[in-house]
Amino acid sequence: MREEAWQDYLDCVGELLASPQVQAMRDIRHHPGVSCYEHSVFVSYTAFRLAGKWGGDRRAAARGGLLHDLYLYDPKSLPSYRQCFAHPIAALRNAADLCGGLEPAEADAIRAHMWPMARHMPHCREAAAVCLADKLCATAEVLGFWRSARLRRMALAMRPAAVHIR
Repeated sequence: MREEAWQDYLDCVGELLASPQVQAMRDIRHHPGVSCYEHSVFVSYTAFRLAGKWGGDRRAAARGGLLHDLYLYDPKSLPSYRQCFAHPIAALRNAADLCGGLEPAEADAIRAHMWPMARHMPHCREAAAVCLADKLCATAEVLGFWRSARLRRMALAMRPAAVHIR
């Protein structure tokens, strides 16, 4: 991973990473051995890179990816089939509250990230990047590739005081 790409990414999401709501995702288990925060940073950075390659808005993809699972409740409180459909709605509401509103591409990314399992499909490049990144990152996490990734170490090192925005 290039340091310049990481800094460009932090310029897009640094303020969100430092927020108490995003930091609270550290305490929510998401995939086996992976917190919701780790997963969201992984998806966000991957979507940021994909959007750049596809000519999309890297900032919108990074922010949508970071906020796509901002549901902030214990996922075990719902049956798994309900969680699949309920959490994008909760994340969209929480993200809009946190940001004071969202850009259309950010909202589309959050709403559509569970497609094709859920009915909302991506309508822009940024949402498609988040949707694909979510599937790729979840697969890497379940297979254990995430545990040794440099990006994981960098994501875990991110604390509100450690976020440096240019």
